[in-house]
Amino acid sequence: MTEKSAGERFSRRSLLLGVTAAPLRVYERAADLRFHPAQDGGFVFNTGVLSGNFRNAGRSIGLLPATHIPSGTTLTSSMGLFGIYRVFSDGRRYGKGMWDVLSEAQGAPDGSVAVRWPPDIDRPFELTATYRWIEPSSLDIAIAVTAGQDLHGFETFLAAYFGPRFTSSQVLVKGGGLVAAERTNGLWQVFPRDRNAVKVIFDGRWKIPPNPVDWAMQREFEQPVALRRDPSTGLTAVIMAPSRDCFAIAMPHETDSHYSTYLSLFGHDVRKGETARATARLVVLSSPDELLVRALHREYERGNWSLEERGVAR
Repeated sequence: MTEKSAGERFSRRSLLLGVTAAPLRVYERAADLRFHPAQDGGFVFNTGVLSGNFRNAGRSIGLLPATHIPSGTTLTSSMGLFGIYRVFSDGRRYGKGMWDVLSEAQGAPDGSVAVRWPPDIDRPFELTATYRWIEPSSLDIAIAVTAGQDLHGFETFLAAYFGPRFTSSQVLVKGGGLVAAERTNGLWQVFPRDRNAVKVIFDGRWKIPPNPVDWAMQREFEQPVALRRDPSTGLTAVIMAPSRDCFAIAMPHETDSHYSTYLSLFGHDVRKGETARATARLVVLSSPDELLVRALHREYERGNWSLEERGVAR
């Protein structure tokens, strides 16, 4: 290791350790970072920080319920966390949502679960989503689509529905830091990556019935990072994706009864026979500030990640 690289690593570590406002807790290496098969065809998990169910009764939904063990807080409502909701391409929407489409799931020896939606006559692609715990408080999803025909403007809309205590919602925007999704800014708000993303969002895909959405355009995000927070306790879910994979962050105003946050992933063409990939991450922390959130996303993009080693896992 060179002197420079050692200094760089020390600097990153010092930043992460120095900006968190809450008491630090380091978890044992024996934390169970695995999904375990359940009798109903779904899976259960208990990482020591988060516990609950995934794919209840084999349905194509996310984590539901999910509980933060140290505080006893229920994180979820509705369809849960990190379920693939709407999917679009070529000016059409594929069904009401992928959670209404039959899928199959397979647990792997490493404790991850791969969910597969096979192609169909009305769905010219194969979609897979692999869920993996990387820390007791951190979940990754890796989504892959293999096109059976050219798919123009392909999108997966990744959904997270929180419990009614999570009434604070923020996005990291250009030139403004973390800004709240306040009611005065619109009922349903979307934060695009850039001008090209705006074209995709407003190409008519959100006018398709049933339940069309009139998005109120907000400022461009700086990085694809959104927060859902319980103001009474500071417990916070940080939702993020690599900049190349996410073209918009969407949500209702923060106190709307959906208590939801969404990531629009892909947003580009996928040619017949090609496989395109996108990832996202969910991290649950106590009272992270903006410096920590920025540092976590930066480390995520660099591929350097261990909250446990940095003393910020909760």
